[in-house]
Amino acid sequence: MASLAERCIENRVKNVQSIGHPQILKIRYSFLHIFLGGLMAMLAWTACAVELPDFGDSSGTVISPEKERQLGAAFLRSLRGRGAILEDLETQEYLQELGDKLVQHSDGAGQEFTFFPIASMEINAFAAPGGFIGVNAGLILNSTNESELAGVLAHEISHVTQRHMARTFERAGQMSLPVAIAMIGSLLLGVASPDAGLAAMTAVQAGTVQNQIDFTRANEQEADRIGMALLYRSGFDPSGMPSFFERLQVATRLTDPKSLPEFLRTHPVTVSRIADAKNRLKEFPPRRYKDSDAYRLTKARIRVAAAKSPRHAVKIFAAELKEGNFEKEDPIRYGYVLALIHAGKYKKARRELKRLLKKEGTNASYLLAQAELERGARNYRKSLQIYDRLEKLYPGYRPVVLNHVKMLLQNNRAQEAKQRLLDYALQHGPDRIYYELLAEAEGRSGSKIEAQLALAEYYYLSGDTRMARDQLKIAEKNPDLDYYHKQRLLARLEEFEKELAEEKKLHKR
Repeated sequence: MASLAERCIENRVKNVQSIGHPQILKIRYSFLHIFLGGLMAMLAWTACAVELPDFGDSSGTVISPEKERQLGAAFLRSLRGRGAILEDLETQEYLQELGDKLVQHSDGAGQEFTFFPIASMEINAFAAPGGFIGVNAGLILNSTNESELAGVLAHEISHVTQRHMARTFERAGQMSLPVAIAMIGSLLLGVASPDAGLAAMTAVQAGTVQNQIDFTRANEQEADRIGMALLYRSGFDPSGMPSFFERLQVATRLTDPKSLPEFLRTHPVTVSRIADAKNRLKEFPPRRYKDSDAYRLTKARIRVAAAKSPRHAVKIFAAELKEGNFEKEDPIRYGYVLALIHAGKYKKARRELKRLLKKEGTNASYLLAQAELERGARNYRKSLQIYDRLEKLYPGYRPVVLNHVKMLLQNNRAQEAKQRLLDYALQHGPDRIYYELLAEAEGRSGSKIEAQLALAEYYYLSGDTRMARDQLKIAEKNPDLDYYHKQRLLARLEEFEKELAEEKKLHKR
């Protein structure tokens, strides 16, 4: 599991007091400064690339869901390219499964949603166009129960199903193109940096700014109302939403507005808004919801990743185990095991993990930790045996398949790794990590052209279209290129060239 600090470009970590978790570290990283500088250009380019409506013509139609999805995908690639995504397979899978559980009970049940964790300990979440919903690691950590976290997701899902971003585009249709792009850009800038988002807003005409602020408040109220009903229909405690908002507000009541959690600055929470949400609770019968093991173990993983060092994480979890909190003992012990593995203390980790496996011998997270432990201890045969067992217990589970493939490649079993990836792709949509592994497996299996094609997709999904294009140009010169591969290559190359040309045009404006 990659450390949150490792995902930060400057790799800087600072201690802060985190609500309910004073020992957790807050991570600030310089990708934001790079990201903010390029985001407006990216948004303008995307507007052309997906052929947004003519903002100068008030009769223009609202952007279609398909084009919203393209815009959101471009935004996600930009985030990935700047190291903003928390690259932990289990956390990613948990968030997607939790989001899917809510989506299937929402008005957007037929729409595709992508949920992803952001490698930041700031408390924030956001909905980008097209059903792309990001949740900061810090928000997950600062939720006190799963219904609170689900409440935040339900709120963001409601922004998407009610097409609030599309309405923003519609309202933008009555403005000039530069003003519209500035307004829309400021909304997404607020995702990464509220201060920068505010600066972008003030660059837009004063009347337009006030109009958009009022519109956003209406969006928030609607997302609260629909989100709470969605929470209840999905089996969660609907009080999770107002309780999380209220707790954040109370904890930051005397805080300088500039130091507020990002969630409160991008999702303003007022006393009246909390009161409205509490009044809505009367519409739902009382419900108790028991947190899932996946939720509790995900929080433990994030805490380990956020620690100053593995050694420091070991000390934190060891101290908590001594306190003897029976209710939280297993997640704490799990975090302790991960910290020990990262610190290279395999013998002790094996002993602690054995206690967990004795209780739940088929728990996916415990078995994945065991496989990682044996890999770290260089017991490769044992590690592969565990992965084989996991594949039988959890067929197609992304963290199992991709980690198993990594282990196969490490043991020079490239052909087997390649076949597992191809089988996996029959049932699952390929992603950036998939293409990275496929490129290595194809290359080491002797399929150089397929390796180059996969590597191009990896670069593209990593937010580097130029490198993706260049990789295809290299492959184009391969003397072994056959007709089938050439047609695939040329079709994809044309798409990359088109995107790069649009970007270049906009940079000249």
